[in-house]
Amino acid sequence: MTIRLYDLAGADERCRFSPFCWRTRLALAHKGLEVETIPWRFTDKAKLPEPSNGRVPVIVDGDRVVHDSWAIAEYLEDQYPDSPSLFPAGAGRPVALFLNTWADTVLNPAVAKLVVSDITDRLHAADLTYFRMSREKRFGMPLEQVTAERDAALPGFRKLLEPLRQPLRRVPFLGGEAPAYADMIVFGAFQWARVVSPFELLAADDPVAAWRERMLDLHGGLARAVPGRG
Repeated sequence: MTIRLYDLAGADERCRFSPFCWRTRLALAHKGLEVETIPWRFTDKAKLPEPSNGRVPVIVDGDRVVHDSWAIAEYLEDQYPDSPSLFPAGAGRPVALFLNTWADTVLNPAVAKLVVSDITDRLHAADLTYFRMSREKRFGMPLEQVTAERDAALPGFRKLLEPLRQPLRRVPFLGGEAPAYADMIVFGAFQWARVVSPFELLAADDPVAAWRERMLDLHGGLARAVPGRG
């Protein structure tokens, strides 16, 4: 049975840029599950199946509707135990939950401050007013002001990535020799930036940049196939 995934899209339906949806897209690919992605936009809230809280990702698997990327990952792991695991044995799930929280509270907000003003160029016209008003309310300033000093902020952002850099100097993935859901969580932030902004977050010789390239190549280049702006 094909799983349906509601996935955030820009004006160009190929532009899939939600960091949370990318976690789910890669989790589904890792599990080898058949999926139909349904393009969704910010102002399409009424089109989502319930429960959804008006946000994506949302999957529909038969008569089950699951929303929130972490809840989806746990559902896929528990519902499809015979497919490749998202969480390495032992502490895989709690470590991934730690990274999920870190990405949501530290990494994604830091990325947003560097790229958020570029997102408007990728949005469908129907979403522009909603996006600008909601994000400017969140930041308390115009989007262009949020990113105005991003060149000066970049060294601090790169320093923030040191906890990722250390393990990636030793192993190819955060999951070890093979990717795990921990990698998908963190990669979502970098794929988001790659798709919406030409601003380069990583130095070419950064181990995190090499890891990002490996993630882009997974599953026949699933993430690389989405046009980037870098």
